[in-house]
Amino acid sequence: MLKDRAVGALILAGSLGFALLYVWLLLFSPWSYYALVLPALVAVLGISGIAAWIGYTMATTPAPTPLEDVTETEKEESQHSTAKAT
Repeated sequence: MLKDRAVGALILAGSLGFALLYVWLLLFSPWSYYALVLPALVAVLGISGIAAWIGYTMATTPAPTPLEDVTETEKEESQHSTAKAT
């Protein structure tokens, strides 16, 4: 419980520090252009990467077998197992 609170406090302090740094970068630094462009670039690349991963997964995953085929296969296996048992 104490460790969770410490981690929560670190996350809070880190996020507030990052927010202050970002505001300074946007308003008071000569790198304000990069402070706008880099997060947008990271967001676009991240979304594109997720879309590419979904597309790759859909393209390489085999189609599921129809439910009728599965039940027929189970019936055949149960018939074979009962025939072997007798």
